[in-house]
Amino acid sequence: MTDRRDVPQDDDTQPIDSSYFSPAPEPRNEWTSASWTAPPNHSPTPEYWFEPPARPAAPPTEPVQARPIREGRSGAGIGAILAAALLSAVLASAGTFAALTATGALDKPTSTTPSNASNTSVKQPVTIDESSAVVDVAAKSGPAVVRIVTEGVDPNATDLPEQGIGSGVIFNPNGWILTNRHVVAGSNTLSVELKDGTTYPGTIYGIDTLTDLAIVKIDANGLTAAGLGDSDALRVGQLVVAIGSPLGTFSNTVTSGIVSAKGRKIETEGSSLRNLIQTDAAINPGNSGGPLLDSSAAVVGINTAIAQNSTGIGFSIPINLAKPLMEQALAGRQLQRPYIGIRYEDIDAQLAKDDNLPVKEGALVSREADQNGNAPITAGSPADAAGIQAGDIITAIGKTKIDAEHPLDAVLAQSSPGDTVELSLLRGGQSATVSVTLAVRPSNP
Repeated sequence: MTDRRDVPQDDDTQPIDSSYFSPAPEPRNEWTSASWTAPPNHSPTPEYWFEPPARPAAPPTEPVQARPIREGRSGAGIGAILAAALLSAVLASAGTFAALTATGALDKPTSTTPSNASNTSVKQPVTIDESSAVVDVAAKSGPAVVRIVTEGVDPNATDLPEQGIGSGVIFNPNGWILTNRHVVAGSNTLSVELKDGTTYPGTIYGIDTLTDLAIVKIDANGLTAAGLGDSDALRVGQLVVAIGSPLGTFSNTVTSGIVSAKGRKIETEGSSLRNLIQTDAAINPGNSGGPLLDSSAAVVGINTAIAQNSTGIGFSIPINLAKPLMEQALAGRQLQRPYIGIRYEDIDAQLAKDDNLPVKEGALVSREADQNGNAPITAGSPADAAGIQAGDIITAIGKTKIDAEHPLDAVLAQSSPGDTVELSLLRGGQSATVSVTLAVRPSNP
């Protein structure tokens, strides 16, 4: 219902201080969650429809001047020229006929379509593969997309309306729904409306402590569930489709676009969102919690935020980050994220240059305490027990290399609390490997 979010942490301890994660940020656009609340005196349609200004009339063109063909002085000369031209035309026609016969072009049946004698426009059927893909996605996954209406007030925020509307996607036919945390946070009651108009009361099964995700349960069986894709396999420029309830009114609206970028980081209302998919598929308030799908109708992301005062800049949480939560819910377990207890910075070429690092990818464990005096490594945490030190560079978890496509928190999210993972480190230019047994991530690390 509300757009307020808890801050997703890089992995751990205290609310994120972005100054420890990257150089001082440049001024940025405002970001807004794609949830929806009805403004006062809301009208479902604009008061005016705006048309583009009429184009100025094209300047009149001057008539083409015809040049007469001059006759030669000798009639015999003209006859010879015409004879030669006629002979050349006959020979060329024979060659063309032979070529067409050899290719079989003359064997095709003659069209029975009447000629366009009236000079009117004739519409020809055109098949566009991309359009067909969008149609198929809408048909397959549309019934799995729901509208979520919430009632209540977020106790952590002020001046919020009493009702909010967002979207969600059914991931299991027995009434399991994935949506955004900010869609349901603080709600006292919520209802879920299916595509056919059937409405069910819903309950919040659990809230994610790492990302803007939540799971809702309704008492229903035999529902249409969407298939899940692989967000790690997404490529920039790939076709994607968004389905949701923009403005809370237009349920099951389908829009399409491409993957504009991967691994985006944004700040929204004091919170940080990381590892996001950027897309130009139209996402509006009310789309929050709805699915982003690939051309096979598989869910690859959950739409979560849009850029204010922009066109075609929306963001989705990769579905691979949500899969562990869905598995926990289906197993009847509490939603939990793994935790190691460090603050770190993602290494890129600029950070490597500024700090004279030996690598251009990985995760650099912060060297100093933050502005609140919190140490880079939390005392008593799994990282502390494993002997990780400030200034260490984590280069891999198991066999997965830490880089822009596989950031540390996203890779850790694929494990569960209690798992033991192997971390590859660089310390003082020397390679090392440590074993870390993951703990449960606190609600407010």
